[in-house]
Amino acid sequence: MHIVVCMKQVPDSAQIRVHPVTNTIMRQGVPTIINPYDLYAIEEAMRLRDRFGGEVTVLTMGPPMAEESLRKALAFGADRAVLLTDRAFAGSDTLATSFALASALTKIGQEFGAAPIVFAGKQTIDGDTAQVGPGIAKRLGLNQLTYVARIVELDPVAGLVTVERRAEGGVQVLQTRLPVLITMLEGANEIRRGTLDDVFRAAQARIVTWSAAEAGITELTKCGLRGSPTIVKKVFAPSPRAQKARILPTADLGMEALAESVMGAIFEQQPALEGELLRFSAGQ
Repeated sequence: MHIVVCMKQVPDSAQIRVHPVTNTIMRQGVPTIINPYDLYAIEEAMRLRDRFGGEVTVLTMGPPMAEESLRKALAFGADRAVLLTDRAFAGSDTLATSFALASALTKIGQEFGAAPIVFAGKQTIDGDTAQVGPGIAKRLGLNQLTYVARIVELDPVAGLVTVERRAEGGVQVLQTRLPVLITMLEGANEIRRGTLDDVFRAAQARIVTWSAAEAGITELTKCGLRGSPTIVKKVFAPSPRAQKARILPTADLGMEALAESVMGAIFEQQPALEGELLRFSAGQ
């Protein structure tokens, strides 16, 4: 079974700077890492490969330096890496990115075999939009399962996958048919430590590198800035809150009295919350 993971090289969020004029993220001189949420997607793909056989291809779009993150994914145990890089992709927003990656996924299917499962992280830490995964699914006509916390069951023969999806009201158990795009939540697993063989293989591996033309992209007006209707008005760090934490006395309080004290303090700060909780408990 062929599984593709869409991943992204992102700036280390601990060292991000914002341009004072353009109000956009400054990536020059900032260390880069694999988007942390994508690590859960890579590990989940490799677990399914280990169980059912096949291979895992990691795909990213970015500058030539993104090869570094692809080699790291290979060192974790991925089988193949594809880099989509072209100056025509510069300035892509989520719409243009999903178009380019969907085109590359079609090309991967032609070159290396169709992938019934495509993984991605739930979102990236530099954009936080969570739009690219669903955008790819829409363009390719894939079923999509987002915010997945666990793969419950996969039946490649019947072409069915069952997952647990985290939602505001709790956990949903969903089942759909392959092919499917799945975005993974944090904490779903823990990325493995690659073997020495994987590390040596990653260092020597040939990264499949495609330009826009080599990926079969002919509509360049849908790529890069020309294909990006999103306009960034401002990027800024939130101002620190002036309000200090409230300290509640807990000495000589039993558990029931402590709970009442804490809940009372919360309802004092959030007056509407008490009524909402009462309506929720009554099933309204």
